[in-house]
Amino acid sequence: MLQRLSTTLALTFVFSASLSPPASGQTPGDLDTHYDLVVYGSTPGGVACAVRAAREGLEVLMVTHAAHVGGILTSGLSTMDTLYNGARAPLYDELRAAIYEYYRSTYGADSPQYAASNPGHPKTRYEAHVVEQLIEEMLAAESRIRILREHYPVGVAREGALLRNVTFEPMDGGERSTFAADAFADCSYEGDLAAVAGVAYRVGRESREEFHEPHAGVVFLRKVPWPPEVKDAASWSLVRRLNLFRYSEWYELMPDASTGEAHPAVQGFNMRTVVTTDPNNRILPERPEVTFDAEFLRSFGDGDPDHPGLSMPNQKFGMNHPKLVGEQDPYVEGDWAERRRVTQRHREATLALLYFRQNDPSIPEDVRRRWREVGLPKDEFADNGHTPYEIYVREARRIVGRVVFTEHDGSLASGLERAPIHPDSVSVTEWFMDSHACTPRVVEGSEPEGMVMLKNQTFPGQVSYRTLLPREYDNLLTPVCLSSTHVGWGTIRLEPTWMSIAEAAAHAVVMARRANTTPAAIDTDLLVRRLAEERVMLTFFNDVEGREGAVWYPAVQYLGTQGYFGTYDSRPDDELTIVLADAWIAHTAARASQTEIDFTNVARKMLDAERSGGDSLSATVFARSLAEALHLAERTPDEIGRLLDEHSILSDRPITRGDACRLILRLASRKRSVN
Repeated sequence: MLQRLSTTLALTFVFSASLSPPASGQTPGDLDTHYDLVVYGSTPGGVACAVRAAREGLEVLMVTHAAHVGGILTSGLSTMDTLYNGARAPLYDELRAAIYEYYRSTYGADSPQYAASNPGHPKTRYEAHVVEQLIEEMLAAESRIRILREHYPVGVAREGALLRNVTFEPMDGGERSTFAADAFADCSYEGDLAAVAGVAYRVGRESREEFHEPHAGVVFLRKVPWPPEVKDAASWSLVRRLNLFRYSEWYELMPDASTGEAHPAVQGFNMRTVVTTDPNNRILPERPEVTFDAEFLRSFGDGDPDHPGLSMPNQKFGMNHPKLVGEQDPYVEGDWAERRRVTQRHREATLALLYFRQNDPSIPEDVRRRWREVGLPKDEFADNGHTPYEIYVREARRIVGRVVFTEHDGSLASGLERAPIHPDSVSVTEWFMDSHACTPRVVEGSEPEGMVMLKNQTFPGQVSYRTLLPREYDNLLTPVCLSSTHVGWGTIRLEPTWMSIAEAAAHAVVMARRANTTPAAIDTDLLVRRLAEERVMLTFFNDVEGREGAVWYPAVQYLGTQGYFGTYDSRPDDELTIVLADAWIAHTAARASQTEIDFTNVARKMLDAERSGGDSLSATVFARSLAEALHLAERTPDEIGRLLDEHSILSDRPITRGDACRLILRLASRKRSVN
């Protein structure tokens, strides 16, 4: 914990806790008591879940503790934390496109504002008030969504494995309200609904032994000069060829110092404060009253006043310091009074650091002078002292689900050139597994304890639908605080990934509603097929960016979850070899008759077949062989010809891998319907 000591510089800031009335929303008296879906949390994941469900015809109630929707996107994050530039899920893609269009149409295609939004780069940049406006518009466009702001869950009613209703209380106290639903989704960062409902969850770090994760538990890493001397040249070559933005950094584990013991601390939080150098839009912070140790503030260095953080449009920057390592833990399971205290403490430290750099004599005069040209933006968070509404909750509760995403799911599987295969994948991970420091401890040459940055050591993974399902309920989904270990969490915990997962969760609720069952009881294969048809990325491939509209894209995505690919290269335009065709056909027949298949092991066999090379085969031969293997009646020459014509595939030409995937999906679906 930080010491509150008197220093040569007394630091205070007057913070206004009052919030303006919400842009839209209802009071409890305006609302019905039963909905198809109740979503708790207005994080980007919560927004995606609610909007998708509403667009599919469900009546949705979104309840949020916040007055302002959008979570950390509207509280200063200022960037889309993703390494992938392509499309990944319709609602995420829609929001990202809306950001670019806002700056293009408002300022012009040749404007510095549009350029600063970073078009063509994975990391879209934006101003907080802009993305909040766009999210509000997205929600307001859906007549089936009702929003209840500034309420949090305090109780539930349960009947067996069903959550029947949830009771919410206003943030400032007052009369409680209870809402029933057919399904519920906890899309909060904190997992509060799941906790109130009695769902088992994890906080902190597992031991190394529990899941045999190399970076689990108490760990110390040190930064290694670039380029590193790597022992596994094959893995290094694969990761550097991924179609992802790559950082030129490498950290290695310090085995003698790293015990791997379980530990209750989560990774550190901070306030993602926005500052500006625009003299017409800046407010210099007043002299704060809250005292911080000057050595603590000095430990973050002088900073760069000419580039004070992450750049965004309109001469704004996002500060990612200071981090109060150790003060994040009380937030996780604290009540909202405690969470406000932790949030305020981080806010005070951030403003103290800014004032310190502008005024403390220990900072060189020319640096202080330039820092005094940096201030808080007048047009951001105007009802909150021009500081973000929320703290960056990087990690809180994680439910104990029916499957656990671990470090292994973001690593190469043995004998494969990709991570393990999950046939019920509903999204992908692609960010590197990371954790900011969990405690301030250091050993000689190390980063602070718990800091894990597996850049150039993480591989894109698949997120099993079962990680969203608590063991205790069949109609509660947790797309944000899903089932994961602390290390695995590092590749999941980004807003683009959460938006994709939460949109998939909404599709699951819609399927359950139409089948008159629960989200836990739906046919997950049909869910995966549906997501593939909707162009949700279920499998990462190096060679599909910009081709998401191709006719083969859904089939390639779906079959990527079923073990047909042993690498991150789908190669849809390449001719299919006879050896690989035989392997694909045999696996398709096995899937039609077997229920228990090790899809990761199947992918190993596919990789062997792919490496064998060999001659190609015609579309007619492939289609007839596939139909025969599936024992379909429709396999006469005329019927095969009609099938190929229907898919615009030339019968006498070598079949491509993409077209073969289309035929597999089509005939396997026909076989399924016959059965």
